[in-house]
Amino acid sequence: MSKSHSFFQIAEQIGQRAISLEEGLWLLQQPDLPAVGALADMMRLHIHPNKQVGYVIGRIINTTNICWCRCEFCQFSRRALDEDSYYLQPHTVLSKVQELAESGGNEVLIQGGLNPQLGVSYYEGIFKQVSQLYPQVVIHALSPAELMHLSRIGAMPLRDVILRLKDAGLQSVPGAGAEILVDSVRQKISKNKISSDDWINTMREVHLAGLGSTATMMYGHVEEPEHCIEHFRRIRELQDETGGFRAFICWPFQPEETRLSHLPPTGTSDYLRMVAVARIMLHNIPNIQVSILTQGPKVAQISLTYGVNDFGSTMFEENVVSAKGNRYIPAVEDMEQLIQQAGYTAVKRNTFYQTVA
Repeated sequence: MSKSHSFFQIAEQIGQRAISLEEGLWLLQQPDLPAVGALADMMRLHIHPNKQVGYVIGRIINTTNICWCRCEFCQFSRRALDEDSYYLQPHTVLSKVQELAESGGNEVLIQGGLNPQLGVSYYEGIFKQVSQLYPQVVIHALSPAELMHLSRIGAMPLRDVILRLKDAGLQSVPGAGAEILVDSVRQKISKNKISSDDWINTMREVHLAGLGSTATMMYGHVEEPEHCIEHFRRIRELQDETGGFRAFICWPFQPEETRLSHLPPTGTSDYLRMVAVARIMLHNIPNIQVSILTQGPKVAQISLTYGVNDFGSTMFEENVVSAKGNRYIPAVEDMEQLIQQAGYTAVKRNTFYQTVA
């Protein structure tokens, strides 16, 4: 297909059909980045025919950095006997949630390493107390890898783990740990973590339990473009099946101080292309969220013309990405100012993408 015919054909079908995997791969390799961005913007306007950009007031609490997975890309994890290893006592977690609630926050993201010492009862107790003391704060917690870990160490069916935590107050599940949903890639960067099928099947169980979630991607390491398209395919097909994904977030691998530090970092154009193709391919996921933590304020503003409609969360703290020295942590005023300066209307929301006062 010629370039003009391909762009015209895809543009003509925006909102009418899902683009094919071949078209997605073509867009991912297409040198005309502004044209790809224009298609993504068309898809964004089809789904969100307004100039509103959402954000949530939240806090990330990393309960432990002890993790047995030892992923090649991770600089955050520690072994139990390392001097700087830790896990948070429940009262420490609660004090952090209290700070969030007192500052008007409404979402807490609780996740951490796969620590064999922290079972279901640890999180169950925390969730119950947060729900009772701070009912205005949504508990968005525990990635698929963490849920499967709790199932394994507790010798409990995964569905029972999810339902037990839901009963304790879990309301939403983050899509962390997806990396690239291709096992040949995962074997090179996270061979001890759950497989791509495990991630998909866990998210299916999450959705069947009545919990929504996000989906993620970490690109820019050892994958090929075809692997990224396969990642989109698997997420898109599960969304067709369950409808449980509320948002998609991608970010580039940052090689500094990891065991993959020999790999070159990706650039801004790579990020804009990836987020744009995500918006076009994932037509059935309503929201595309910028990774403002890794991209910073200027790229976040530009991404609004590449299919993004959400700025994600303000953050009191963040320890995983920040472990590699890369961080931009915005306050509420920063979020609103950045969105407004880009020509959009800032809308404060909750985890469920409902507007809040």
